Amino acid sequence: MHLTSKGYSNVKLQRSGYLAGIALTATLALAACGSDNTAEPSGSNASAAPGSCSSGSLTAQGSTAQKNAMDEWIKAYQAQCSGAKIDYQGTGSGAGIQAFIAGTADFAGSDSALKDEEQKQADAKCATGTALNLPMVIGPIAVVYNVDGVDNLQLDASTLAKIFAGKITKWDDAAIAALNSGVKLPSTAIQAVHRSDESGTTDNFTKYLSKSAEADWTFGNAKAWKAPGGTGAAKSDGVASQVKSTAGTISYVELSFAENSDLKTAKIKNGAGEFTELTGESAGKTIEGAKITGTGNDLKLSIDYATTTAGAYPIVLVTYEIACEKGSSKAADIKAFLNYTSSTAGQTALSELGYAPLPASIQSKVATSVAAIS
Repeated sequence: MHLTSKGYSNVKLQRSGYLAGIALTATLALAACGSDNTAEPSGSNASAAPGSCSSGSLTAQGSTAQKNAMDEWIKAYQAQCSGAKIDYQGTGSGAGIQAFIAGTADFAGSDSALKDEEQKQADAKCATGTALNLPMVIGPIAVVYNVDGVDNLQLDASTLAKIFAGKITKWDDAAIAALNSGVKLPSTAIQAVHRSDESGTTDNFTKYLSKSAEADWTFGNAKAWKAPGGTGAAKSDGVASQVKSTAGTISYVELSFAENSDLKTAKIKNGAGEFTELTGESAGKTIEGAKITGTGNDLKLSIDYATTTAGAYPIVLVTYEIACEKGSSKAADIKAFLNYTSSTAGQTALSELGYAPLPASIQSKVATSVAAIS
């Protein structure tokens, strides 16, 4: 059984060489919810199943960056776990966190780990435990553009910062031309598009700019867009649609949305001086070097955007699931579902949707943290 969700069948499959090697594993992902009364697929790697199903219902919301991943996971989980019902709405990271704190979401998806004040509020919601930040989806951030005749655009952090800060306004600017020798750039105006709603994607993109182009980006990082000018578009699909339909535009959006809309993506210069194409593999190389800054079972990550790892693509976000470690009335249901999403089968199922599987070192830590939910 092929797991690609309806509507994503046209997603490009040639992202990286390792996809062919894991294609068979992807077909086995539905086995991940196996329970005592669920037949094991003939010939499957049943030992990879993350545990028993839960037949309860869950309500969750948040990150639009992980919405495509959630749709795929929910489809697979509910197909194998009789009675399970999971509703995930892509309302944006900020809205998801607030819903979790208010108690209207059983867990939340967020493109950024909880800030200190949010953490205090979330911990209080969990009553007898701590709110965990569980990295679950690597959502590479593509720099997408719509410029006639330009198919292999190359950019670095400084030039990107100047474009989104409104300091570079024409496509044939000398700074862009210097990075794209031999490319005929038009003199048309640049239209920079940003998220109009609060978004962890914006938080991560501006964090990259603030850490990699400090002299040219003076607006810090936040879920809300702070720089003047540009055009706002709501949610990831709105950004992709705006770029797709408007010549001269440039923006940032998760790879899954870029590929689903067949948008051009720029190569980005990394800390090793390479202009790197965005693939699941190149994004994974950056996450492999991330440091865990959380304590205990909390797995907040600090990403090195200046990574010098060969072949690493530097603009990467990790989307988290925010869940109570203890004290939730839905603990068993949450644990069962996140057991699946963090399993090898669950992670492999994402590869064809424009995401990168968690590196093994991170995946094992997430599985341990999920096992502690009670």
